[in-house]
Amino acid sequence: MANFNFNKVILGGRLTADPELKTTASGISVTSFTVAVNRSFRPKNGDEPQADFLNVTAWRQTAEFVTRYFRKASSICVVGSLQTRSWVDQNGQKRFATEVVADEAYFVDAKSESPLAVQQAAAANFQNNPAPSYIPEGYGNLQNTAGAAFQNQGTPKFEETDDDELPF
Repeated sequence: MANFNFNKVILGGRLTADPELKTTASGISVTSFTVAVNRSFRPKNGDEPQADFLNVTAWRQTAEFVTRYFRKASSICVVGSLQTRSWVDQNGQKRFATEVVADEAYFVDAKSESPLAVQQAAAANFQNNPAPSYIPEGYGNLQNTAGAAFQNQGTPKFEETDDDELPF
């Protein structure tokens, strides 16, 4: 039998807190954060789905990238490996930790769906700046000004299509 060793983790979830960049004594960037990943099954009694909270550590450029672009509740995809470590605590007890060491991190949300963008969009929503309007051809003279009513002076023209001709 061939020697087969493989350790690859791919996580997709949301950050539980803002990641904080730290630097080791030798100047290496590092950050630790937790990713909440909903379990795939839903309880039958209507309760909220359960989640696993997985600890992730990122080093160097990956750590800098995560702390710069991700915030609490950001969706993130992390690719890395699973590592375990052990130590003896102050009481002499042997302790263990298992964590994901991130090699890569990726955006999952569209830019407009990120927590910061959503917050900025909500703030802009309260302003009284009308959005530019688009009037399709065939709708006649529609007016879109504050307080003015829409007046339809034409009927839109639609092309009839046989469903058998659709490519899907």
